[in-house]
Amino acid sequence: MEVDRRGALEAIATAAVAGGFAASPAIAQGSGAPLATADYVRDPNRWGSAEIAAMFPGFRHLDMQTRGATIRLRHGGSGPPLLLIHGNPLNHVSWYKIAARLAQHYHVVLPDLRGYGDSSLPEPGPNHINYSFRAFAEDMIEIMEQLGHSRFYVAGHDRGGRTTHRMCLDHPERVIKAAIMDVLPNYHVWNHTTKTWALASWHWSFMAQPEPFPERLMSAAGAEFFLRSRFAIRGGTGLGFLTEAAFAEYVRAFSLKTITGSCRDYRACATCDLEMDSADKDRKITAPLMILWGARGPDRSTDFLAVWRGFATDVQGEGMACGHYMQEELPDQVYDRFAGFFV
Repeated sequence: MEVDRRGALEAIATAAVAGGFAASPAIAQGSGAPLATADYVRDPNRWGSAEIAAMFPGFRHLDMQTRGATIRLRHGGSGPPLLLIHGNPLNHVSWYKIAARLAQHYHVVLPDLRGYGDSSLPEPGPNHINYSFRAFAEDMIEIMEQLGHSRFYVAGHDRGGRTTHRMCLDHPERVIKAAIMDVLPNYHVWNHTTKTWALASWHWSFMAQPEPFPERLMSAAGAEFFLRSRFAIRGGTGLGFLTEAAFAEYVRAFSLKTITGSCRDYRACATCDLEMDSADKDRKITAPLMILWGARGPDRSTDFLAVWRGFATDVQGEGMACGHYMQEELPDQVYDRFAGFFV
């Protein structure tokens, strides 16, 4: 009897996320065809739901042009500038549980990385250079400059953490202090792979496959199914920390455009990013650095601080009792760590 592979995958994902909230309404799926920049028409009136807006009281929502992309962001509050950079497969909304509290003490800036969320989709360029962490970091430098900040605090989760690492190397004069959340350096990861890492981080090699192979498969599965599966497998602690409104926003934003942009990000990670990181493997971050990681996530046998001390001169940090999605799982603790460090 022929096996129903799609049904089997759905059953696995359903079991993995049992106990989570009810499924969000289905969304229309694209054809899975390759997507070029010219095919992506952005809606300037689309800023997310009213529920999402209420999570960011007093924040302005706008588009900013950099040399290589159009970056959509929220910003609000007053005080020292604090840039918060999201990871994959999310967008700036992932900071919703701590942004408003931080805005009482900082000018908080929440961008969508190029290719993600509602930011634009540049062409990949030679060797995927336009989706390198260097390109991501340069966007961030430019938007902060336009907002009036030549120096600032920065925290990055997941891909945002890798962007922060590259920013600290390329633009050390810009970064006052940096926090990197639940990632190890790119050079270290590619040179210390294990079976456990490969099973927990399967998306690294899958999404790096040539376009449009992963894009078509991910689009065919549907944004909601793919995201639920990613949260369940990568997070390591279930989906109970997510709100329905936040998950619905992640589903909305994970269109064919964002699927394409995120795959281009992972292709860059395995090519031009690794080349840059290999060339810079002996250079160290000089800004004070705080490393936070989810001690309950998958593949957590490595000592994060010991690794990062090989890549930075002034390192502190700790493992926290959560999985990968730290600022959503333990917002009070992450807020406290930020408030104590960014002074």
